[in-house]
Amino acid sequence: VQLQASGGGLVHAGGSLRLSCAFSGSSFSLYVTGWYRQPPGKQRELVANIFSGRSPTYADNVEGRFTISKDSAKQNVYLQMNSLKPEDSAVYYCYARQMGLSTHYWGQGTLVTVSS
Repeated sequence: VQLQASGGGLVHAGGSLRLSCAFSGSSFSLYVTGWYRQPPGKQRELVANIFSGRSPTYADNVEGRFTISKDSAKQNVYLQMNSLKPEDSAVYYCYARQMGLSTHYWGQGTLVTVSS
């Protein structure tokens, strides 16, 4: 499985960014896909994930501001981030995990910086 993330950048507080992740190398429909983030000096944390037939899952601190979606035909996963806060600044990693298995596959990370 290969994952290619894009879309990070610098934005002012209150602004928006959209992250994209291109999935390849296996059957997209078998995988839970989503996003983790790692703020400077902190551990990686789950932001959101999505799997066909189930409601998306969000971390409490992004619920209502972030929206995860996917395009199965393009095998892409997206994270729309609105009302961004400085504490959302982090390296964002897209990931994929085959349903029922524990192995995570990771994209290369994309940096999001939110200025106050």
